[in-house]
Amino acid sequence: MWSIFKRELKSYFYSPLAYVLIGIYTLILSIQFSSLIVQANGPARLVFGGIIYYYSLLLALVLPILTMRVLADEKKNGTEVLLMTSPNGVPAIVIGKYLAALMVYLMMAAITGIYPIIIALSGDLNVASMITSYTGYILLGALFVAVGVFASSLTENSIVSAVIGTLGLFFIWILDSFKAAFKGVLLNFVNWISFYERFGQFVQGTISLKDFIFFFSLIALFLSLTIILVEKKRWSQG
Repeated sequence: MWSIFKRELKSYFYSPLAYVLIGIYTLILSIQFSSLIVQANGPARLVFGGIIYYYSLLLALVLPILTMRVLADEKKNGTEVLLMTSPNGVPAIVIGKYLAALMVYLMMAAITGIYPIIIALSGDLNVASMITSYTGYILLGALFVAVGVFASSLTENSIVSAVIGTLGLFFIWILDSFKAAFKGVLLNFVNWISFYERFGQFVQGTISLKDFIFFFSLIALFLSLTIILVEKKRWSQG
């Protein structure tokens, strides 16, 4: 697993993909953060958790692009046979690739640490809220990476993979935005799959075991589905 992890992590930085995504992600957040500072007449009135919650939707676009080539490009690059005949088990392959993409995301998230520092310089940073917000932010991103890896296993086209992952995440976000239109069982279902609602609990400083279980369960679910699909492909090719 660790050999796969190291190979995949290096591959991100051997190509411009990671640099471009990290650059775009940081640029957009920095522009928005600067704009909010101007509107609030300084950083003292800004709430860090609210900022990353509002702009977390950007992750639904960036992370499926980050993971779009994880499995989809194996055939095009001629490494599919090596992958399928590798002495590493399929779970080790999938988890290794997932952890590499997750590490890149954590690097992206670490860059945002400059924003609470700027707010702290004004003397108005709620440290407890920052910690819980970051906890939710990391869990949300970890889930999105798992969804992206799963989407990459569904197709041999990396662009299609990115589209599937992005549309899937946006679909759940749209359901959450319009949940007032649902009632009964449908409303309960929408509330259950609403990861933005659960992320909001972290931003508000509320940490619940059930929310941790929710995120870890969905991450495990998507990784398990990915393993099943890759395993199926491995057996079908002998």
